[in-house]
Amino acid sequence: MNTQISRRDFMAMASLTAMGGLMNFNKAWALGEKPNSKFKGVQIGAITYSFRSMPHDVDKLIQFCIDSNLSAIELMGDSVEEYAGKPKSPVRMGPPPAGGGRPQLTDEQRAQLAEYNKQVAEWRSTVSMDKFKEVRKKFDKAGISIYAFKPNAFGVNNTDAEVEYGMKVAKVLGATSVTLELPTDPKQTQRLGDLGAKNKVYVGYHNHTQATDTLWDNALAQSPYNSINFDCGHYLAAGGKNTKEALMKFIENKHDRISTMHLKDRTTPEHGAGNLVWGTGDTPIREILLMIRDRKYKFPVSVELEYQIPEGSDAVKEVAKCVAFAKNILMS
Repeated sequence: MNTQISRRDFMAMASLTAMGGLMNFNKAWALGEKPNSKFKGVQIGAITYSFRSMPHDVDKLIQFCIDSNLSAIELMGDSVEEYAGKPKSPVRMGPPPAGGGRPQLTDEQRAQLAEYNKQVAEWRSTVSMDKFKEVRKKFDKAGISIYAFKPNAFGVNNTDAEVEYGMKVAKVLGATSVTLELPTDPKQTQRLGDLGAKNKVYVGYHNHTQATDTLWDNALAQSPYNSINFDCGHYLAAGGKNTKEALMKFIENKHDRISTMHLKDRTTPEHGAGNLVWGTGDTPIREILLMIRDRKYKFPVSVELEYQIPEGSDAVKEVAKCVAFAKNILMS
């Protein structure tokens, strides 16, 4: 188990939960106050993937953010594109396999998705930005900024026009970066970096447990608009040379190329490489947050909720706990 979170931090979280203090935010908003998750200069946000277990549209998502005390987010593309009128997929995905991964598709479903993707590309080529401007106004009114945008528009099979559409929407929403998993083909990172430079939008590449200290070097050398969407939990769970000390040194060395960071509490392979409630894993959350605060690094930190939600709770309550956990550290 992790010893990097102090007993004071853990007990403070327990006290907040016991008092029900985490979910008393609505009283404040009823008085006209807005969420605030920026603490001592560090912007704590969340990737809205964290709410995947709770079906939602744009308005419900805004309420989730309010109830979690989130004043900034990395926005997944689905809800906002649906609000703007994106065609609905003809394929209904079943539950993921017991061992993880994506559901297997039939040949018929693959053909349907290929045709659907053409429809989406056509829609993206003609859609007005008016609905996205409406979304921006909704979030602004609620006191929530969007610092990164993650639509499914930056893959090797997406056209340059779709990539630029995603970057254009990001700018309309107020985001300074778009995010995606790091491509394995250097031609793709070159293409995205070039289009990022053209549109003045950073492209943040996300890692899983393939992370090494040199994983992003080629992409970063290709364009000043290629950047790192760093997941420190996945980095640590990879094991090997990815120790806590290496993690801290990586952030120190690459902080000026990190556009956004995902924070979660994972354990090392020796402890099962699990995804745990904050404060019970091996990720040095306290040290990371205090480094960002004390050295005045500018990138936002996104809660990514991937641990199993306890019985009787939900994603909104758990994200709120993570935000409060970070606040307790940063305000100390």
